Amino acid sequence: MPKYFFNTRIGDELIVDPDGEDLRNPDRAWEVARQMILEVVKSEGAQPALLEAVIEVTDVDGEIVLEFPFTEALLDMPDRTATRH
Repeated sequence: MPKYFFNTRIGDELIVDPDGEDLRNPDRAWEVARQMILEVVKSEGAQPALLEAVIEVTDVDGEIVLEFPFTEALLDMPDRTATRH
């Protein structure tokens, strides 16, 4: 099973994921990255710096598999102010 690392880039700063996660494929890595972003925004709020942040998912060789901007994850968030029936 491939290992993916979820590094967070905020401006010029890179926060490195030293452990990574064993996941079945890049699609699953995309899902994990999205969930990570939603959790960070939920706990930290939509701070301006976070709106420019990106999760860089890399493989064991350090090659970028995908880049997931925080704003992309926020575009898919459900509107919690809408009335639910």
